[in-house]
Amino acid sequence: MKRRTCFEIVAVFLLMLTPKQVSQAAQITSDSGPGQLDIRSAAAHSIRITLKPLTFEDEFPFTPALSDRSYPEPAISLRQFDKPVKKKVGSLWVEVRPDPLRITVTNERQQPIQEIIFEDDCSITFRVGDQPILGMGEGGPVPKGNWRNEPIEFDRRGRLHTMRPRWQANAYGSRNPVALMIGTDGWGLFIATPWGQIDLRDSQRGRFTPWQPPAKPKEDPQADRRQRQRQHSQYVTQVQGKPPVDSITAGVFDLFVFDAHDPADIMKAVSVISGPAVLPPKWALGYMQSHRTLQDQDQMIDIVKAFRKKEIPLDSVVYLGTGFCPRGWNTQQPSFAFNLEVFKSAPSEVIRELHDLSVKVAVHIVPWSRDRLPTLRGTIPPQSDEPLDDSHILDYWKQHTDLVRAGIDAWWPDEGDWFNLFERMKRHQLYYQGPLSTQPNVRPWSLHRNGHLGIARWGGWVWSGDTNSAWKTLEGQIAVGINHSLSLSPFWGSDIGGFFPNEELTGELYVRWFQFGAFCPSFRSHGRTWWMRLPWGWGLTEMGPLESNENPVISELNNPAIEPICRQYAQLRYQLMPYTYTLARQARDTGMPMMRALWLHYPDDEAVRGLGDQYLWGRDMLIAPVYEPHAAERRVYLPAGKWYDFWANEQHLGGRTITRHINISKMPIYVRAGAIIPFDPVRQYTGQQVNEPTTIEIYTGANGEFTLYSDDGISLDYLDGKAAWTKMTWDDSARQFTIEPDTPEGTTSLPMNYRFRVELLPEGATREINYTDKKISIEFSNGDHD
Repeated sequence: MKRRTCFEIVAVFLLMLTPKQVSQAAQITSDSGPGQLDIRSAAAHSIRITLKPLTFEDEFPFTPALSDRSYPEPAISLRQFDKPVKKKVGSLWVEVRPDPLRITVTNERQQPIQEIIFEDDCSITFRVGDQPILGMGEGGPVPKGNWRNEPIEFDRRGRLHTMRPRWQANAYGSRNPVALMIGTDGWGLFIATPWGQIDLRDSQRGRFTPWQPPAKPKEDPQADRRQRQRQHSQYVTQVQGKPPVDSITAGVFDLFVFDAHDPADIMKAVSVISGPAVLPPKWALGYMQSHRTLQDQDQMIDIVKAFRKKEIPLDSVVYLGTGFCPRGWNTQQPSFAFNLEVFKSAPSEVIRELHDLSVKVAVHIVPWSRDRLPTLRGTIPPQSDEPLDDSHILDYWKQHTDLVRAGIDAWWPDEGDWFNLFERMKRHQLYYQGPLSTQPNVRPWSLHRNGHLGIARWGGWVWSGDTNSAWKTLEGQIAVGINHSLSLSPFWGSDIGGFFPNEELTGELYVRWFQFGAFCPSFRSHGRTWWMRLPWGWGLTEMGPLESNENPVISELNNPAIEPICRQYAQLRYQLMPYTYTLARQARDTGMPMMRALWLHYPDDEAVRGLGDQYLWGRDMLIAPVYEPHAAERRVYLPAGKWYDFWANEQHLGGRTITRHINISKMPIYVRAGAIIPFDPVRQYTGQQVNEPTTIEIYTGANGEFTLYSDDGISLDYLDGKAAWTKMTWDDSARQFTIEPDTPEGTTSLPMNYRFRVELLPEGATREINYTDKKISIEFSNGDHD
């Protein structure tokens, strides 16, 4: 008997009216038998396409990448058809043709979006176009040779993506693949189910091929122990990070097509289908100092006191576990027990002293192996039908609660690479719902090495893992952060300085990375030979514990130039906190990440589409990290419009590349004309009370608008709409600044009582205003100056 191909359209004869009246139709079938194609609206400017066997009973296949929400009935639902079907689905036009099954999507302006073909070999092909493709999760390719000499991948075209989740070092760090492709000529495609590899080597059409899980090794009592371990390890490597094998149903496809001609549309739609990001506690946007091999509790306290004395802002300290360093915060990992060789006093007393210095405390956590933690499942609080056994996340969370009572504020869940995709996502859920079950109105925070689209609704933050200290790595992390932010989560960061030290790690590399980190969502120094990750470490006479076979050269020490530059950028991070915290809220409301590809705001400028070594911090600030040693200049592309050099307040016309002369203290930053940027007084931690006013800096030369967001920065009250929205508008021709409430409908505005200093740049004219919640307009004359 002939085997049917995966997406064969089989001719069948339907009896109509009388036996003599027969019409021919095409039936959708698959390896699993007759099938059904459903196409419905997913969110604004997007559709959901589901192809499944008739024997598949659920409406959709399950994936934790998608939030639990209702969808409308399908606008197109086909089991058989004999001619093209064309219909408007939401705001998009969809045409379905048989033989082979082909779906063409256009928008209301008749702009082409995507053409998807279900091929006979079980693969899907789709239009690629001639413009860069971005997104696809975090990380990059496995190096083919000397990775320091290979170009950095930003545009995802040109290679086969195996989509294998993995630990990786070098320039990219860990690979957390997501099958969300964003074509910068106006399309997006997310293949939610099944998992598979994506081939982008062809210049015209991409190909998605479903993953074929390997067979689980059979227990062979005759095989020696090493052979069995090797077989098991090979199997785990092939399945880790992917959907569990028993969740896969052959012939089921679930994908989303997005109109990305306006990039804001796709970012919002992705946020809707995967769940809006929850807000972090404000302190998590401050500077974090990671520690490794510890001496004792006095050292822990003294380091924080040194930050305060040196006036380098700091909001949290992070402590690694024993086993990952010789002497960490706990006993040998995995462990929830404090290391009493470090803590001579009661750990709760030491943590209280750290809290008294106004820092939060985060600790490194490693999961139990499978024999003690077989899997991760369930919810907190548990549903009535969930067995509360060793695998339930509530049971595992209860092992953390003594640490919460001792004062631990946040979590750094490491490893767990053996977890499948569902377990990895469940781990993010665990570190959101678990803390809330113990401290119900305190925002949780956790930092993970593994993640996927959908973690933002669980407060998921990801860092790029164990990268090498190298200039090529610094360059690569820019592209990694942008693609991660487009397709996985708006919250990302890297180990400032790189994790694995070597002779390439110098004070110059560290300070350039620190400058970059000041404009990443997560601002955190970490790495082996960890004294060199302290902002003042390069001024010391010794490196501290040598935790690597390779280390910086001794001649790099006694360098007093690094600390003041780090102080400058840390203070700048805190001055920009009102702007940065607003970006976090924008990520929740609009799906727009904090770290933005230039394409998001300049989609018609082909010059920015493949530009992966500079980015926008929000809409208004352009960041160009320096990733070459001893650089005396940096070439920067400015999109159309007027731009101001942040440091010199000099105006430049955009639509061209300029050369910025630099020294080690300057990372090029440009601000868009019309931008309204709030600058706080310098704080030493986010919650510090200050008496000076917030400065509203207006970069003249164009009209501008900015809505400042604020809330208590701690609680979940923002979910009930308890916050403050303050709209600021600049009319450039009238030279008028207006400030007024902009409270969304259905929310409760917090009391507003602000003192603002309004400054026009570049001329420097200023006004001071006291703002409560009443509209105020002030005018500046052309002759005004400071």
